Amino acid sequence: MTHMHITTWVIALILVIVSYGLYSAGNRKGAKIAHMILRLFYILIILTGAELLFRFTVWNGEYIAKAVLGLVTVGLMEMLLIRRKKEKSITGIWVGFIVVLLLTIALGLRLPLGFKVF
Repeated sequence: MTHMHITTWVIALILVIVSYGLYSAGNRKGAKIAHMILRLFYILIILTGAELLFRFTVWNGEYIAKAVLGLVTVGLMEMLLIRRKKEKSITGIWVGFIVVLLLTIALGLRLPLGFKVF
């Protein structure tokens, strides 16, 4: 399940970049399609992340922090695309997205589950 979670994250990050580029290029129809597919991946990310979280009966604060940071990352991805679509300022959201994404990835690699295969 860990590999599925990581795969969905990677695909979601690619779709964010593609959707952002399509919105920037003015291709609304293509951007909307990529954005809807991305929303499906949000659901997959949350479901696989929840499965990984609830797999263990003993939690510590790092697992909870990773889950919260993951949800914040998903929220920032959506905010980034919506604000780009509406052509509003997004510099702060880009900075926040990159910082939270790096923290989420770093914490995910630090936790004992890491890249173990189940």
